Amino acid sequence: MTRVLGRWQTWAGFGIAAVALFGVAPALLSDFRLSLLAKFLCFAIVAVGIGLAWGRGGMLVLGQGVFFGLGGYIMGMHLKISDAALTKQAVPDFMQIAGVRELPAYWQPFASPIVTLLAVVFVPTAIAALLGLGVFKRRVKGAYFAILSQALAAALAILLIGQTSIGGSNGLNNFRTFFGFALKDPVNKQMLYFIAAAVLLIVVAIVRQLMQSRYGELLVAVRDGEERVRFLGYDPANVKVVAYTVAALFASIAGALFAPIVGFIAPSQVGILPSIAFLIGVAIGGRTTLLGPVLGAIGVAWAQTVFSERFPSEWTYAQGLLFIVVVGFFPAGLAGLGVFLRRRRKGKPKAEPDPVALTDPDPAPEKAGASR
Repeated sequence: MTRVLGRWQTWAGFGIAAVALFGVAPALLSDFRLSLLAKFLCFAIVAVGIGLAWGRGGMLVLGQGVFFGLGGYIMGMHLKISDAALTKQAVPDFMQIAGVRELPAYWQPFASPIVTLLAVVFVPTAIAALLGLGVFKRRVKGAYFAILSQALAAALAILLIGQTSIGGSNGLNNFRTFFGFALKDPVNKQMLYFIAAAVLLIVVAIVRQLMQSRYGELLVAVRDGEERVRFLGYDPANVKVVAYTVAALFASIAGALFAPIVGFIAPSQVGILPSIAFLIGVAIGGRTTLLGPVLGAIGVAWAQTVFSERFPSEWTYAQGLLFIVVVGFFPAGLAGLGVFLRRRRKGKPKAEPDPVALTDPDPAPEKAGASR
């Protein structure tokens, strides 16, 4: 009976989310606000992967901007080639300004839509798998892994800035079409929103299935007691690599959607600051829950858009303060605040009492006194 109720609750939750995303939002929001929400949904897709890797796997991933940028640049290169072909030019517009007359060899495969989509899926996942095997097999974890992933994000941003053949510091921008659809058409912008909403629901369903499976239990066990899992005959490195690779795949897909939705992709979306911003949304929403990262990412992105317009210099400090408060006093995020309030309402303690304290440490004296 419990399983049946749980399934009905899950289906009801997905149904409500689908109605809100596909019915309510398009009906109430303007074209500009709907495009803005599509951008936030891309961030939420990244957050779902971070919730799996960090919340369930205990891997503090500070370099998701790397995979987000890879997906965005791969899609951006295809869009620029398509725009050049539409205007019957041999190379994209920014290459013409730089005096380039022939498309570079590593650009040419991305003229194919199929190759582009396959690259969005397989290039970041292959890099994440190889990197994960190299790191986790050597038992690198904790702060060392976080610093390494952050260094990779910084290195990629610096590399992209120095490459004028992919836009340099300006990145790739001024996209006109998306697989043949004009991006200036409001109908096509709405189509992109629907694609982002559908992808978000799909990745949430995938992560839920992983969490409910035996692999999800094993991932939590690796997080809480890696050495014990190793003694039981499992390789914790392989378990971590799967979660890390899935998170990289989600970030790449989000970047590939972000490029046509926003209209550009630049090194500013790849480096350290975007990676930390992804992490802040997950921490505030609740990294150990399924929907916490989604709501946190959308909420933080929305708050940044609203408050940064009115208080551009104060928002950064407010965001940092909110992150400190949540991590310091509500480690489970805002999603865990409801559980905390329910416990307070029922009069339950915040933490379970120590079982050792409930036992009599030395019952011998009482028995001796009773015998006397």
